[in-house]
Amino acid sequence: MAVDELDTRILRLLLEQPRTSVREYARILGVARGTLQARLDRLERDGVITGTGPALSPTALGHPVLAFVHIEVTQGHLEDVGDGLAGVPEIIEAFSITGGGDLLTRVVARDNGHLEDIVQQLNRLPGVVRTRTEVALRERVPHRVLPLVEAISRAAAERR
Repeated sequence: MAVDELDTRILRLLLEQPRTSVREYARILGVARGTLQARLDRLERDGVITGTGPALSPTALGHPVLAFVHIEVTQGHLEDVGDGLAGVPEIIEAFSITGGGDLLTRVVARDNGHLEDIVQQLNRLPGVVRTRTEVALRERVPHRVLPLVEAISRAAAERR
């Protein structure tokens, strides 16, 4: 799906001012409310906008330890292990990957002991061969999308 300059302006506003109304977004952008709503609907339908809920902090929820757990899976059991991971609430993301391992998970825990318990739980899942855990010390670049949106906006402007 091609994202044009107006789309990127809309996305930037959504990221910078997430609690603003559609009417106010339209006013800021200088477009009709119907135009803005149609664009938002298309961006959601095309999977560009994937959510509108609040971003929550696992640290503030009592889970300050962040780790990345690489999981090696017995051949043919990737789906089963993925289903098992979905049942572990401390796993906040999981991806199938290339390279060292088959899955990469982002795990949060209350403390190091709790992290060890979670890793042991993962090791007991049928189909898991081994795990390798890396504990994050400090976040250096927080999750962000705005710089990407700005780069896409510049590219869209250059195409004009």
